[in-house]
Amino acid sequence: MVKSIKMLSPIFSAGLSTYIKIVNTYYSILTEQEEKKLAERLYYKSDLNAAKKLILAHLRFVIHISRNYSGYGLSQADLIQEGNIGLMKAVRRFNPEVGVRLVSFAVHWIKAEIHEYILRNWRIVKVATTKSQRKLFFNLRKTKRRFSWFSQREIDMVAKELGVTSKDVREMESRMTEKDVTFDLISSEECCEGQKLAPILYLYDKSSDFANNIEENNWDNYTSDKLNTALKKLDPRSQNIIRSRWLNGENKITLQKLADQYGLSAERVRQLEKNAMKKIRLSIES
Repeated sequence: MVKSIKMLSPIFSAGLSTYIKIVNTYYSILTEQEEKKLAERLYYKSDLNAAKKLILAHLRFVIHISRNYSGYGLSQADLIQEGNIGLMKAVRRFNPEVGVRLVSFAVHWIKAEIHEYILRNWRIVKVATTKSQRKLFFNLRKTKRRFSWFSQREIDMVAKELGVTSKDVREMESRMTEKDVTFDLISSEECCEGQKLAPILYLYDKSSDFANNIEENNWDNYTSDKLNTALKKLDPRSQNIIRSRWLNGENKITLQKLADQYGLSAERVRQLEKNAMKKIRLSIES
């Protein structure tokens, strides 16, 4: 299939009109017997040359299907490219023993790839995420051709027809009629021309101080580095006492446990801890 994708690139680079002309002129539709033989060679013998012939013979159907999505403001060349990917996936999965023509099987895959491309690129913000929203997105435009404006009765009718709730219909209609809004101002004069204020002027977190947060993080990193440097200057026993007593989270060890560990008195361990803390303080302040 990778070879098939590379094979289509030079044809497509000639331009959309030239591509369509080449597809319709040089790649004829296969008969049922020809298609079955090629499909069997691919299915049973993994014959990539058979896959190539099947793909080329069905490119015209991708062009035809892509024309149904011209109203979304996206390039037809891009829609055809995505549809071709769907066609290749269909060819790879086609079973000649099922008893249907390849074009009937491939329609689902072609439309699925085109739908996914439209949902990714129609708006900056994704408008359809759930199954019902995706169904509405591609059917609401066709349905609205019958109704210039939705009344509640028409909303209920569309909801029943598409198998979704009335709330879903109203929400998707609102999403589709809204336009993307730039977060920043395009020019400084926009506010004075009666246009809508850019979101950057009123959408901010009053509880957050970005500069202060950075400063605090930098200070925390600085003090941690100073402390680690000071600890490394201590002898191993003093390091262990300080870590066990103050840097061990909630598992703070008592003086007596450290005394038992080193065979010293608790008072001696306290003195070692005091001396170590003094050395750390001097190292940090220097």
